[in-house]
Amino acid sequence: MNVVRENLENQTALLRVTVGEADYKEQVEKQLKDYKRKANVPGFRPGMVPMGIINKMYRKGVLADTAYRKATDSAFEYVRENEVATVGDLMPSDRQGELDFEHDTDFEFVFEIGLAPEIELALNKKNSVTKYVIEPNDEMRKGFRSNYMRRFGKLVDVDVVADDEALTGTLTQGDDTRIEDAYVGLISLDEEVRKPFVGKKVGDAVEVDVNVIYKTPSQRASILGVKEADLEGMDPKYTFTITQIRKFAEPEMNEEFFKLAFPAGDVTTPEQFDARIDEQVRGELAKETEYKFTTDVRKYLLEKTNLSLPEAFLKNWLYQVNEGKFSMEEIERDFPQFLDMIRWDLIRRKVMKDNNLEITQEDVKAEAREVAMMQFQYYGMHTVADDMLDNFVNSILGNKEEVRKIYDKVGERKVIGAVADQIKVTEKTVKPEEFQKLA
Repeated sequence: MNVVRENLENQTALLRVTVGEADYKEQVEKQLKDYKRKANVPGFRPGMVPMGIINKMYRKGVLADTAYRKATDSAFEYVRENEVATVGDLMPSDRQGELDFEHDTDFEFVFEIGLAPEIELALNKKNSVTKYVIEPNDEMRKGFRSNYMRRFGKLVDVDVVADDEALTGTLTQGDDTRIEDAYVGLISLDEEVRKPFVGKKVGDAVEVDVNVIYKTPSQRASILGVKEADLEGMDPKYTFTITQIRKFAEPEMNEEFFKLAFPAGDVTTPEQFDARIDEQVRGELAKETEYKFTTDVRKYLLEKTNLSLPEAFLKNWLYQVNEGKFSMEEIERDFPQFLDMIRWDLIRRKVMKDNNLEITQEDVKAEAREVAMMQFQYYGMHTVADDMLDNFVNSILGNKEEVRKIYDKVGERKVIGAVADQIKVTEKTVKPEEFQKLA
């Protein structure tokens, strides 16, 4: 096979691949013999169909398919061996000539590739990006503290409904319908819906609409003891008679609380608790800082390099590769973001190559462990047994899509770190509200 590259003006190139008889003959003959062995043709026993009939039935299609696959393999190999930096993928060219698989033995296939631009970074301390460090405020500390209090607090009985209590009672409707131990959580209701309950005591009754106090059909069906399908047409008006009023009470800052909240034993006093709250607030804010810094570095490099891309080729590639799932109008709408995604990928690869950055299995496993721990913490589990954590990590690593995301995340973090080491990073402390405006 012979591959000839022809550069075009629009940042694309043609690859003209000539496939000769010697390239495909053996494979075509093998495929046709296999067809002969399996062919079921009326008038002939299996395996006894004359080769002339097999050739007439299948040769043209087998030849076309085999020659094309040989050509595409050669084109991909040419790109790889010659280290041609491309964007998009190999595409059949509209300059493809007619191919006669009936009479010819040599075939020229024409493909088009999009050429990636040369990237010149030349980073130094004259390049500067601001890193905004968020200073936590008392409101944030209060929020984190409240989360701890709610996790380890408890409900206690009170005499009167004041605002957001948890109520237990009996729902009645006429003389025939009576539902014991119905629960109403005022904290989940709007202020207007709570008003009829405020000031009530155990034994008092409130007229309620179950469609209002229970937001979803599944909740209503569960409380009323019916199927969701049976809800339609039912009278939603009930009388709710209060049998118990409970209010959330924060735990006391004592030894019992510290053992429950911090089983590792590293927080045992109110002062240490406040320090841990501050540490966690700052940790969360640091994530926001890093996210914006990553975004700002990315934007800076995109503007600095201002990479030119073969836009017409990429639009056509997107349309073809998605097999008509998106119209050209839809592709045009999101095309600027797509171009920046391609540009950033090229820049990221350049930084990794220039700085000899690698993503190791240890990197991936450590990140998967971090992702797993964050999942547990989301559900309030701040201490997790090693075997449970390891099992979750293994499930993440067994998911190809999750692993791809982890590779991207780790790679981007290493790239941002490498760039930050080469440029001037100016840290600026800002208040949360200032940061929100910047973000």
